[in-house]
Amino acid sequence: MNFTKKHIIYLIVVIAIAFFLSTYQLPYYVYKPGGADALNPIVNVEGGYDSKGDMHLVTVRGGQATPVQYLWAKVLPNHEIYPLSEVRPEGVSENEYFHAQLQMMESSQEASTVVAYKAADEDITINYEGVYVVAVVNGMPADGKLESGDRITEIDGNEIKESKDLINYVENKQAGDTINLEVERGEKQLTKEVQLERFKEADNKVGIGIRLVTDRSVKVDPKVNFSSGSIGGPSAGLMFSLEIYDQLTENDLTKGNQIAGTGEVDYNGNVLRIGGIDKKVIAADQEDCDIFFAPNDNGAEGSNYEVAKKTAEEIDTDMKIVPVDTFEDALNYLQNIESE
Repeated sequence: MNFTKKHIIYLIVVIAIAFFLSTYQLPYYVYKPGGADALNPIVNVEGGYDSKGDMHLVTVRGGQATPVQYLWAKVLPNHEIYPLSEVRPEGVSENEYFHAQLQMMESSQEASTVVAYKAADEDITINYEGVYVVAVVNGMPADGKLESGDRITEIDGNEIKESKDLINYVENKQAGDTINLEVERGEKQLTKEVQLERFKEADNKVGIGIRLVTDRSVKVDPKVNFSSGSIGGPSAGLMFSLEIYDQLTENDLTKGNQIAGTGEVDYNGNVLRIGGIDKKVIAADQEDCDIFFAPNDNGAEGSNYEVAKKTAEEIDTDMKIVPVDTFEDALNYLQNIESE
């Protein structure tokens, strides 16, 4: 076949359209079921005990949609489309958002370590050293004054040990008030004066437009190591804490079962609500898990547990959906089930 100039133009146009459809990023985010990875390769307690079964970290896959991905998400089951502004705050770049997700994963690992070591009555020491700025929202009061990576140690002369110290202090202020922050930036010691504003996106609460994470140093014996790679977010906390506890204690907590679940865990062992639980139930079922722990929201209507149970019924899985409000709830359940 002889290619004419007209054929070449058509070919170029087709290639350009295909390239556009597969690469151009729309202002939408697509979520779909991810994986249910065994935690043994990800969490390692030095000298820890082995188990017959596995704990599983369950994920949701997500990303900014191309036209092709957007169309697929419209027709494929268990795919959801959200406006990008509902996923990533305006003024926060993709790189900053990804960095924030990794920071939340690190905080989740730290909280799960604290919960598990305390429950197993193992050696643990916690030191509080202020809070880190994870991200600064463009156009907000902190923009141009604070930077990602800054460590805040004082507010108006009051020592800041945890994120909640700063948040609680600011909540008692009014829009238009100014605060003075003592900041460490690399080797520099800085003082930053920032005016508070109300934010419609945060129920009109006052703030300065930053995302924070507490700077703790947690020392444990025996040591625990994580290798979660590029997985982000806080929702693996419950499963991390169960895996660590299982490796710390001689009795096999899994009893031969494949155990999945989700839920952020705080430093007091409370299991907190997360997003995308329907997709995580599907991912766990595809991995043939036997048990799935779901945050119960203390029995509130529309809880993660209710959504998880409904999803399990829709996909007709034999996987047991178990409601939990605390780490202790999950631990007690596993300690009381029979071995496989």
